[in-house]
Amino acid sequence: MLIRRERTGDIPAIDAVHRAAFARSGATAEPAEVDLVHRLRADSAWIPTLSLVAESIDQVVGHVCLTRAGVGPYPVLALGPIGVLPEHQRARVGSALMHAALGAADALDEPLVGLLGSPEYYPRFGFQPGSRLGIVPNEPAWTSHFQVRPLTTYEPGITGEFHYPEPFYAL
Repeated sequence: MLIRRERTGDIPAIDAVHRAAFARSGATAEPAEVDLVHRLRADSAWIPTLSLVAESIDQVVGHVCLTRAGVGPYPVLALGPIGVLPEHQRARVGSALMHAALGAADALDEPLVGLLGSPEYYPRFGFQPGSRLGIVPNEPAWTSHFQVRPLTTYEPGITGEFHYPEPFYAL
């Protein structure tokens, strides 16, 4: 498996990853995550170097992106969505994408990554409830699943409300 930057030609395969990863049983509508990635690509928060795919035998099997977010006046990153084709789940593809994304963000001197996700899954990557660091989502309903991962350049003064890029609020 190879983790690399997204290329323009990967867009249909990335759509297929999120379509399969987030399909809901019996649902006929396209999963919101497919549209979210398209909206993020068109937004000023998009960071092309932080949109990564997992490739196995010349097939895109997973995708993750980090986009520009903010905590008060501080620029930080938002992670998501992250998706893996169902037939490749539980094969450490998601873990590889997470490690690559966090490593790339750290190498770019980003201070912090925030996400909404399972409180049981994401702590293995160093995520913790944002409230422990004085960082809360600007949508109170998200508090129970909002987590942050401080990186090397994180400073304890980075506190306040976490704001996702605008496309996240259109879901």
